[in-house]
Amino acid sequence: MRLSTIAGVSGSGGSIPLEVAYVMVAGGGGGGRGIYGMGGGGAGGYRSSYGSESSGGGASTESMLTLLPGTSYTATVGAGGAKTASSGNLPGNDGSNSVFSTITTTGGGGGGGGGASPTNTGRSGGSGGGGGLDNTATSYGGSGTAGQGYGGGGNGGIQTQNFPAGGGGGAGSAGYATIFSNRGGDGGLGVETYITGSATLYGLAGGGGGGTYNGQTESQSFGGGGRGSAGYYGDAYYIDGIANTGGGGGGGGGYAGGSGGAGGSGVIYLRYTDAYTISLSAGLTGTTITVGSEKVTTITAGTGTVSWS
Repeated sequence: MRLSTIAGVSGSGGSIPLEVAYVMVAGGGGGGRGIYGMGGGGAGGYRSSYGSESSGGGASTESMLTLLPGTSYTATVGAGGAKTASSGNLPGNDGSNSVFSTITTTGGGGGGGGGASPTNTGRSGGSGGGGGLDNTATSYGGSGTAGQGYGGGGNGGIQTQNFPAGGGGGAGSAGYATIFSNRGGDGGLGVETYITGSATLYGLAGGGGGGTYNGQTESQSFGGGGRGSAGYYGDAYYIDGIANTGGGGGGGGGYAGGSGGAGGSGVIYLRYTDAYTISLSAGLTGTTITVGSEKVTTITAGTGTVSWS
């Protein structure tokens, strides 16, 4: 896809607008914490204006941004939700928003904790966190944000001594409700983008798997999310969401209790004509590659400004 300048003019400087395609992912939510099965974290919100690739939650491709060289545009890469505290039945921490110019993606919702409702309800976000579970209440996943991601899965009505929790929602599908007594629900699917010229290595914005109280197998996640805890007598097999994917953290659990995994940090991809040179201010970390007649800048951390010349 050729990204053109206005009126066919190429070059640098001045006030000639340029078109910029983006893929933006917010930070993923962290998995819930507690003795019983805890919900997986929801993925960070996902929005895309590249080619014909869809945005999260089944939304259509968005319009590219028309920007002015020499003008500074704010950029922030959202952090993943931090790992939960070391004690108590707690919902996971939400991820942080990613921002570029006028576009914002919403941080993923934390997975539900182990107390009675509303503590065990997954938190809403870009994608919703999975519902946690104790031995007294059925749980529900949090809601996703329209155009960015899907909701988290709930307990699915299974009430056993293993107390399996729901998986966090992803950009590509809702988190899965529990269907087995010995494992949490799988995290929702993430997505791939080809904005860099090849598929993303781990996929982006997958939900974290739900945990269990005394299960035997781990829940899975797809697209940068963390696995849920197997939960066997306090063994914590959760995995954090992968950095720069916006993946949700795996839900904690276990006989002796366990913390949920942290959410993965977000990322910003920008694609534009190679007639221009990008500048990132102090505070932003990023790299730029050339793909044919275009450039792709990947911003992986920080807050600052972006401009072109």
